[in-house]
Amino acid sequence: MIALNIFHAIDDLFTKGLFLPFKALRFSESWWGSNLINFVFVIVVLVYFAYWMKESKRFKDTNTEDSSK
Repeated sequence: MIALNIFHAIDDLFTKGLFLPFKALRFSESWWGSNLINFVFVIVVLVYFAYWMKESKRFKDTNTEDSSK
């Protein structure tokens, strides 16, 4: 019975708490407002990708990219 209560608590956390902003965005009349979270995710991914490529170039320039040879 305790495990069932834990799963119900997780369900309540997501459905009544964490997903409420998405539910509000779903019924938004503005296309830009509804897709704002997608734009934020794309920007975050592009920033991390640029950082990863910069670090990759730094390791390649210093010849430390593959030190197992």
